[in-house]
Amino acid sequence: MGRAAAVTAELLAWWFLLMAAWLVFISTVDALEGFVGAVCALVGACAACAARRAMSDR
Repeated sequence: MGRAAAVTAELLAWWFLLMAAWLVFISTVDALEGFVGAVCALVGACAACAARRAMSDR
């Protein structure tokens, strides 16, 4: 698997986990909540990938 594919797979895995957590913790699921959750999960996934790469490069 190439580097780009590995990074994409890691990003998607983090996004899926964070989005699932978001859906567990909100009380109502509507379009706006889903959009906000998806964006927040994407930001969190990018931060998690960057933090993991920063720690593994040491």
